[in-house]
Amino acid sequence: MNSYIYLDHAATSPMNGQVIEAMTTAMQQVFGNASSIHGAGREARKYLDDARDILAKSIGAQAGEIIFTSGGTEADNTAILGTVYARAKEGKHIITTQVEHHAVLHTCEKLERDGFDVTYLPVDKTGRVAVEDVQKALRDDTILVTIMYGNNEVGTIQPIAEIGELLQGHQATFHTDAVQAYGLEQIDVGQLKVDLLSVSAHKINGPKGIGFLFQKAGTPLANYALGGAQEKKRRAGTENIPAIIGFATAVQVANQLREEKRSLYNHFKQIMLDIFSQENLAFHINGNEEQSLPHVLNISFEGMEVESFLVNLDMAGICVSSGSACTAGSIDPSHVLVAMFGQGTEELRNSIRFSFGQDLTEKDIRDAAEKTAQIVKRLAKR
Repeated sequence: MNSYIYLDHAATSPMNGQVIEAMTTAMQQVFGNASSIHGAGREARKYLDDARDILAKSIGAQAGEIIFTSGGTEADNTAILGTVYARAKEGKHIITTQVEHHAVLHTCEKLERDGFDVTYLPVDKTGRVAVEDVQKALRDDTILVTIMYGNNEVGTIQPIAEIGELLQGHQATFHTDAVQAYGLEQIDVGQLKVDLLSVSAHKINGPKGIGFLFQKAGTPLANYALGGAQEKKRRAGTENIPAIIGFATAVQVANQLREEKRSLYNHFKQIMLDIFSQENLAFHINGNEEQSLPHVLNISFEGMEVESFLVNLDMAGICVSSGSACTAGSIDPSHVLVAMFGQGTEELRNSIRFSFGQDLTEKDIRDAAEKTAQIVKRLAKR
């Protein structure tokens, strides 16, 4: 048994037991190369095809529209670089937001250095972008709009369907990073009207190192991983069959438990908020309370300094974070909170993200909330 309470599921999640079992069996029995024509290869190909079908159905797509990647970062990179390299002759303008994951932001910054023009849209104090701002930013030479579905730091859900509708009369390819939302939000690419969508397995109790990019049929996309003819020549490299089987298993489990988990995590949020209120803590929620992922709760505690706060929480056996997992160890303020509140504001120094996932109990949440309250009170006295 772990001696800590893990409340950092937005960073990564433990593997589900069914996933481990499916992958263990696959590693023992399914060793063929899915590109080989012999029996072992054909067996691997069948598992690959079955998994692709499961993943496609989970977002209302066709099997041929799924490209396996090494995770969300590669899926985002493939979507952005693949689009602009395929469409560079049609325009040089890209639209994104200031609160995207670094897998998107750093890719856009690279493209700026390569001569592309990127518009970084602002968000309101809840972290939500305005559809009107997207509309105003659109130009005749806009070839890509990339806006995340749900924010990994504060949980705010963006108006993806409305933006998708807006772009119906425009040439721009529409990509959404759905890494944090997938598995908890009901996602249908047809309803959202997106052309590209990124997903990662390790956020939904699957293995690390595997994800997919949905590419709507007919959407231009240049491949930049060169080699074999895998993934219909869109992404070279021998497929990781055990991880793909684990991914598909995680998706099946997530689909079965989605509504149950949504209800439970919203309940967990309320428990924490009630305890913080009962303890008379000075705090407020960072994010959009109406449009929010159920498992992410980002809170600003008045008078706290995030570094000492995190150390004290860790010493108390509570695993949380102060922002994106990909900037762990950095003392730079969260770019998401900067976009929401501005430079130099209190929220940059006193905000903590709690995120929920499998195996947590109501007792865990109560214990964590009570310990957090004790730490806040103790540090505030200093």
